[in-house]
Amino acid sequence: MNGKMIIGGAILLVGAAQFVPYGRNHDNPDVRQEVSWDSRQTKEIFYRACGDCHSNMTKWPWYSNIAPASWLITRDVTEGRKNFNVSMWGVQKVNKGAYASYQVQENKMPPPQYLLAHPEAKLSKAEKESFIKGLKATFE
Repeated sequence: MNGKMIIGGAILLVGAAQFVPYGRNHDNPDVRQEVSWDSRQTKEIFYRACGDCHSNMTKWPWYSNIAPASWLITRDVTEGRKNFNVSMWGVQKVNKGAYASYQVQENKMPPPQYLLAHPEAKLSKAEKESFIKGLKATFE
């Protein structure tokens, strides 16, 4: 196989992937009940670094309409909202808010793939320390 055949096959595969219906439902349900934040700063950092996946106020980027990126983004938002959603506080049965500060402290959140596409979500050391304290004050 030569390089042109490989590239042509890849283009054909990506083109065919656009017909898969998964990943195109970019809904933002109504905010039912939001968290009572400890401070405006904690809230601002949260929405900058976590809000796309852990609230009903997702900003869907243009590439969220193109497979296979649309599949990955939809999966991340669905899972994020299912486990921890500040827009459904007190309404949703599962909400792992107390676990949020640990995830940030251990560099598990925001995940690396999110930071690649959203450099504004990267926290400085001082922001991270403040954010962890704010999450603990808000959720624990």
